[in-house]
Amino acid sequence: MIQLLEGGAYLINGTEIVPDGADATAEVKSKTGKEVSKETAAQNTMAYGILKEHNTSGNMEKLKIKFDKLTSHDITFVGIIQTARASGLTRFPIPYVLTNCHNSLCAVGGTINEDDHMFGLTCAKKYGGVYVPPHQAVIHQFAREMLAGGGKMILGSDSHTRYGALGTMAMGEGGPELVKQLLSQTYDINMPGVVGVYLTGEPVKGVGPQDVALAIIGAVFANGYVKNKVMEFVGPGVSSLSADFRIGVDVMTTETTCLSSIWKTDGKIKEFYDIHGRVEEYKELNPGEVAYYDGMITVDLSAIRPMIAMPFHPSNTYTIDEVNANLKDILHDVEERAKVSLDGAVPYSLQDKVVNGRFMVDQGIIAGCAGGGFENICAAADILKGSYIGADGFTLSVYPASTPIYMELAKNGVLADLIETGSIVKTAFCGPCFGAGDTPANNAFSIRHSTRNFPNREGSKVQNGQVASVALMDARSIAATAANKGFLTAATDIDVNYSKPKYFFDKTIYENRVFDSKGVADPDQEIQFGPNIKDWPEMVGNIIPFIGGEEEKSEQEPLKLWGHIEGDKIVPATAPSITAQCLRVPVSDGHMGAVFVSFDKKPTKEEILKTWKEFHGPAQDLDLPSAPKQFLHYFEEDDRPQPKLDRMIENGMAVSIGRLREDTQYDYKFVCLSHNTLRGAAGGAVLLAELLAVKGYFD
Repeated sequence: MIQLLEGGAYLINGTEIVPDGADATAEVKSKTGKEVSKETAAQNTMAYGILKEHNTSGNMEKLKIKFDKLTSHDITFVGIIQTARASGLTRFPIPYVLTNCHNSLCAVGGTINEDDHMFGLTCAKKYGGVYVPPHQAVIHQFAREMLAGGGKMILGSDSHTRYGALGTMAMGEGGPELVKQLLSQTYDINMPGVVGVYLTGEPVKGVGPQDVALAIIGAVFANGYVKNKVMEFVGPGVSSLSADFRIGVDVMTTETTCLSSIWKTDGKIKEFYDIHGRVEEYKELNPGEVAYYDGMITVDLSAIRPMIAMPFHPSNTYTIDEVNANLKDILHDVEERAKVSLDGAVPYSLQDKVVNGRFMVDQGIIAGCAGGGFENICAAADILKGSYIGADGFTLSVYPASTPIYMELAKNGVLADLIETGSIVKTAFCGPCFGAGDTPANNAFSIRHSTRNFPNREGSKVQNGQVASVALMDARSIAATAANKGFLTAATDIDVNYSKPKYFFDKTIYENRVFDSKGVADPDQEIQFGPNIKDWPEMVGNIIPFIGGEEEKSEQEPLKLWGHIEGDKIVPATAPSITAQCLRVPVSDGHMGAVFVSFDKKPTKEEILKTWKEFHGPAQDLDLPSAPKQFLHYFEEDDRPQPKLDRMIENGMAVSIGRLREDTQYDYKFVCLSHNTLRGAAGGAVLLAELLAVKGYFD
């Protein structure tokens, strides 16, 4: 079904794989008549070509990427725009789409959600952006319909920013990276590895995109085969898949831990652009005659069977047939894993879900950027036609990913078919993916065609003694289960004639409701703030001598590191004595400190420099994946370190030091720099998790 090659591989004419090895280049020459080096062949991937077109550094090992377009949703765009405003934003330099698909149904917090939306609308007017109102589309469906373009690159502030099936390399990052793009700065990374995903055959009847995606995730997640690499989909099997099917697989590549994705394109993708009135955005993409990949995944689509990712991770995968055949053993395994995922906070058992030897689920959901596509919903309706979900506890909700999809479902009768079965059809909303919609009952089991099934992502609150479970499945098998009144059923077990209706996109829906500035900013537009959104001070040419809570944190947190544990509490050390003053300065990333220090026994400058140079900790000794090889870097130059030049040393995980010299009041003084969001926050958290894993805390 799925095989992972050890080492790299050459791909000849997109159809023949030559595994890397001592005789690989000779074999390539015998088949092509050309002598091609690995380095040259690596430049023939689609990913390399797109990255090269967007790289501004002139060095393909150290990339500085300028994206074509940006997109954010209403959980993230307020902070992004506010930070950019404080750093001198006057207009959006590239198209920036603000969607409202996360905080659109939650009433908690009073007016704060609509306040965020009005902030977004007025900022789109002031700075020249695009504003998509609530319920019109989820972020990624709108991007597919209206933003994607062949050979383009899009950066989004949501992790599932993936449009590779349409020939667009897209990446999901934290807000600071979007801020940098808004300030005309670059996305700085090392050249990523590229892994080929070679598809053959075609899916059997009843297998959908989520089945293929889960099979791939199950094969590559735990071993890190594609971690921080680009997945490049090639091979003859691609042509057997519709555009919607490819999109459904592509969006789930985020769960493999890859950096981005890209697919070869063909007439079916051209048709997708044509349907959406943007055929000029289509670009045919294929790897070169001889392309080299850092790894190769081969997938026989005809061997994929309906899959289920059991709680509490998308990689906890089985075929549905496996679960039904080995119910007791698999449920026990899930329960044991849950002890780790839930940290024993609540009792967890699935045994009561076994009814007369069969697994009974409580809820089905088809939703969002993964499940809410036109083909998924139509296929589910075909399976359900003539059936009813019943009058017991089982429920089924369907969320079309955009209003144009909803409209076409209404026009072609699928909407009526679904409603007749007892299903509830709702508007475009991302809630089921993050716990803000259709929260199941305590101890309930939900099957969802959505993106994630982490603990509590369905909305339960462990701290309140609640727990519910989510398993990921394809829309087709969810519909088959619903037709069976909640008994877990693979879609391949249902004899269905799939109608495969043609999709018609109604562009007037967005023309009438979406605000599009066409890139024209209106400096006179007043921004509408709410009680939860405070206007930030201007930072260009300015310094603010206060950052709430930072000084106390800087003085107290180090003492915890030097402290000790008593019972389940950290007792801070009483020394050394630390005092701090923190200033907010106009720097997008990087915290710099001016340090003055005195010792009980004053060392020499040479001794300090030697200690810094030779320092290593457990992260280095254990060679953890995220650990910098050299944690402390000292600069002899008087004008270093600098945030722009030095914050990304060792992928942002190192600390830079400079200007060590004696002081008239203290023994010594120096400056030091670290990346606040990489070393200090996200990267630091990942590094700690890696250390805990190596130490066996997750076993």
